Amino acid sequence: MKTKIGVMGSASEAGKPEAAQILIEKAEALGRAIAKRDAILFTGATTGIVYIVGKTAHEEGAFHIGISPGGNREEHTDKYKLPVDACAALVYTGFGLKGRNVVLVRSCDIVLFISGAMGSLNEFTIAHDEGKIIGSLTGTGGVADETDALTKKFGKRTGARVFQNDDPDKLLDLCLEAFTNQ
Repeated sequence: MKTKIGVMGSASEAGKPEAAQILIEKAEALGRAIAKRDAILFTGATTGIVYIVGKTAHEEGAFHIGISPGGNREEHTDKYKLPVDACAALVYTGFGLKGRNVVLVRSCDIVLFISGAMGSLNEFTIAHDEGKIIGSLTGTGGVADETDALTKKFGKRTGARVFQNDDPDKLLDLCLEAFTNQ
């Protein structure tokens, strides 16, 4: 069975303008790194940095499944203003953003974070509580750069394993090795 890798993070390309291009390059590198593995990519079928990761991976041949907060395509595009072009398939949950997060995280074997704000923090806490293998692409800001501090301050023993690296290939290698050796 193929490994299911989820990418969570910033639904915007926001941040300091001088850092935006570096973040985009990291997102594209993460997408390419995922496509090189024999895995299925899961995202929240969203915009921003996560969209860049998903679109890049999809264009490089990865099978990309988007988990939508909407109940159908119309709600996905009209209510949530989310794209449909980066995924091979969309799953319409109808659960809204926070409900979608639970479905998304539970669908994955490995959960990766790139940048991210409050929604990503929600996904991180779900992933940690679910005992997932978590990877943080450091140097991208937001939640991805805070997972170590969050785990030290608020973590409880759940079986979650958190890995950090600023190189997408190395981060994926760490997470895949941990998943293989469970």
